[in-house]
Amino acid sequence: MLNATITLMLIGVLTAPVKAGELDSRSTEALLAKSLNAISNNRLDLALSEVNSLLKANPNFKLAQLVRGDLLMARSQGLTDFGSASNSPPERVNDLRDEARARLHRTQQQKPVSMTPKYLWQMDSQQRYAIVVDTSKSTLYLYENVDGEPQYVADYYISVGKKGTDKVSEGDQRTPLGVYFINSKLNKEQLTDFYGPGAFPLSYPNEWDKRQGRDGHGIWLHGTPSDTYSRPPRASNGCVVLNNNDFLQIGKHVTVGHTPVIITGQMDWSDDNDRNDRKELMSTIEKWRKDWASLNTDAYLAHYAQDFATSDTKRAAFAQQKRLVNSGKSWVKVELSNVSVFTYPNQPNLVVVNFEQDYSSNNLSNHMNKRQYWMKRDNKWQIVYEGSA
Repeated sequence: MLNATITLMLIGVLTAPVKAGELDSRSTEALLAKSLNAISNNRLDLALSEVNSLLKANPNFKLAQLVRGDLLMARSQGLTDFGSASNSPPERVNDLRDEARARLHRTQQQKPVSMTPKYLWQMDSQQRYAIVVDTSKSTLYLYENVDGEPQYVADYYISVGKKGTDKVSEGDQRTPLGVYFINSKLNKEQLTDFYGPGAFPLSYPNEWDKRQGRDGHGIWLHGTPSDTYSRPPRASNGCVVLNNNDFLQIGKHVTVGHTPVIITGQMDWSDDNDRNDRKELMSTIEKWRKDWASLNTDAYLAHYAQDFATSDTKRAAFAQQKRLVNSGKSWVKVELSNVSVFTYPNQPNLVVVNFEQDYSSNNLSNHMNKRQYWMKRDNKWQIVYEGSA
């Protein structure tokens, strides 16, 4: 029957009853698992019935079409694997096998209702939702901001770059790993059918990417063509791709300019060490604010790492300019609000901090949105980048 890898993944898969026409991502995968489980038990008529229900709800689901084709062929010959027909394109069939594996793995994952991603240390009041993408599990998680803490809402199957992750350069067909924000919204009318009902461009390359020499552009969250239900796990040129219904669901929760999208190579969950680090960092940020307001320039500059940079300005020039500015001040007041804090995936001890800053002094007042990158080295948090957000 099916190959051993797929069959083993079906062991222990439990599914709830599913009604055709009401299929979200989880229900689609549950019905697919039921069909494949029936095949592994040599109950081919039941498997065909389940996959027909699946195709009734999602007629453009190519993986389900392949399974149905195999089941129809099995009536006249043995079924040994996916894509058993002699004219099946090997590369396309392999892509669909990968999708089957990814979706079956998802059916075995419990919803992380009581778990918190380590990346979402603090969300501000304008960030009603946050997105975390686990590329290793082809899964996008949606979290709601409940009093500054993330609460699990849903998760969705996604596709990423054909060459995997950790994008470095233009055209490498990889999906970047990092902390990004949704920059804008593109409607269906602004795009070709390839992108489905719309797209949300992300802020790649961000400040850290540029510092690491990473380039490229056009990394989006988007949907699929109208004749395609979903794409294999690695199928895009670097974007994160959802099926169209899931994209529309995500779109209900996205706020342009505020919603964070954190893309990681493997999900890590929060623990006591994270909570201690967060508490320590928040205390250090408050000390940075007070040192700035105190006009103690040496204490203020001690918060900036030796390799600090802001745009094209290095630490030495930055320090000289701050000393000059402070020499003309008799008093300074600094207030921070709407502070958000996100740890950087695949980069230990790096945190992105955003906030609104109200600055006033005897000769200047201004308000700005600021972004800082803090890094912990030798048990000390320091700023390695600072600029406007």
